[in-house]
Amino acid sequence: MKKLFAWFILICVAVAGWLIFSLTVPPGAASQQLVTLKPHTTTRQIAAQLEQAGAIRSANAFLLYHYTLGRRTLKAGEYDFSKPANTVTVYGHIARGEVSSHGVVIPEGFNMFDVANALDESGVCKKADFLNYVRTDVSLISDLDPEARTLEGYLFPDTYNFGVSETPHTVAATMVKRFRQEATKIGLTENIHRTVTMASIVEKETRLDSERPLVAGVFENRLTQHIGLATDPAVIYASLLRGKFDGTIRQSDLALDSPYNTYKYAGLPPGPIANPGVTALQAAMHPTRTDYLYFVANNAGGHNFARTMEEHNRNVAEYRKGHVTGPAANSGKH
Repeated sequence: MKKLFAWFILICVAVAGWLIFSLTVPPGAASQQLVTLKPHTTTRQIAAQLEQAGAIRSANAFLLYHYTLGRRTLKAGEYDFSKPANTVTVYGHIARGEVSSHGVVIPEGFNMFDVANALDESGVCKKADFLNYVRTDVSLISDLDPEARTLEGYLFPDTYNFGVSETPHTVAATMVKRFRQEATKIGLTENIHRTVTMASIVEKETRLDSERPLVAGVFENRLTQHIGLATDPAVIYASLLRGKFDGTIRQSDLALDSPYNTYKYAGLPPGPIANPGVTALQAAMHPTRTDYLYFVANNAGGHNFARTMEEHNRNVAEYRKGHVTGPAANSGKH
């Protein structure tokens, strides 16, 4: 009897030693640095996958620890185990959902096509899937902008951290939430559709924060006087929507029958042509009062503004001395 008890104690000590060792000593570098745990995967399957990946020493030890803690919820996602960690630490990461993330920079002025490319290149979600979502489901912003045809204009520019293989809805919802936060900060609560549309054009026309209210003022003057905006970025956007823009504005683009073609149709286009940042939104909200009606690039990173067509033509001639030809030489303002 004493021998049996002694053996029992010895076995218990051995099991405890094995369990402590398995839980607290890192296994070394994982054979797979990134491990993707899919939704609805059982705990037993997760443990086996982690052991196979080299992230933990023992699937059985992982399961025992899991049951000891009362079967906490383990979250799906992609996890980075490139740095050695013990089983307790690995378990904690998964229980807290500390998934691997990828930083994605969305600059001011990116349109939905640019955003989709950036997300695809970062491995966040497929370009086609994201575009299909943002072009067909406007439920995220329908309360703010009942006129919205897409989520264009509301995918707020920022640096985001997304997990790999995120859903387009999750990604778009994060960006729209950011827009709502910034809109609230700057007091954008009325005329949202018009303001964001104007801001998107201002964003694409000048990179200088100091010029944006003045550019917005020029466009407001043209709208008041029923003069076409004649802005190239809107023409480019019209071409992008039809999948035909190749990087160069052509005469066929300027004649394109699209409501986004501001050479052909007066007034603002039917919606935003890009995703503006805070300064462009503020410029659209508070345009400078001016009597300028025209502007053109000045070969120094900014623009020259004019009140009359005669003055504008002189500015265009000066710009063209920089040996730039074609429609872009006029910056779409005439």
